[in-house]
Amino acid sequence: MQSTRSISQASDTETIQTDFMKDYYQLQRTLMLLSIVLTIIIFTCVWIFHSLLLALNYLLGALVGIVYLKILAKEVEKVGTSQQKLGKKGLILIAAMIIVASQWQKLYIVPVFLGFLTYKIAIIAYTIQNVMVPAQKSD
Repeated sequence: MQSTRSISQASDTETIQTDFMKDYYQLQRTLMLLSIVLTIIIFTCVWIFHSLLLALNYLLGALVGIVYLKILAKEVEKVGTSQQKLGKKGLILIAAMIIVASQWQKLYIVPVFLGFLTYKIAIIAYTIQNVMVPAQKSD
């Protein structure tokens, strides 16, 4: 009887973990898609209202931000299963981006950095959407 209960509890735990991972992967896809859409919209606006050079600077930062988001998502997925510290790869990526932008004559630091922050706009937009429009779960 006891072993039946522990098998049932283990099965319930696995189901809950599977549901959490499905939710996590859905969140990851949503944030990536939202970041890409925002990047395209902002890149187009900067190109139209300013210049192609400034828009390309923004695009470079936004693409680095999307790569950073992907790296961060992989690190978060491994939390609890490895001894690796979070954020080392991401910090190296950010530092390299800023160093390249400051050393290369055609790159401007501010548009590159603002482009990098596009993924944060996606996170804020996702959060506001979930607060304003609560998810409807089908039971």
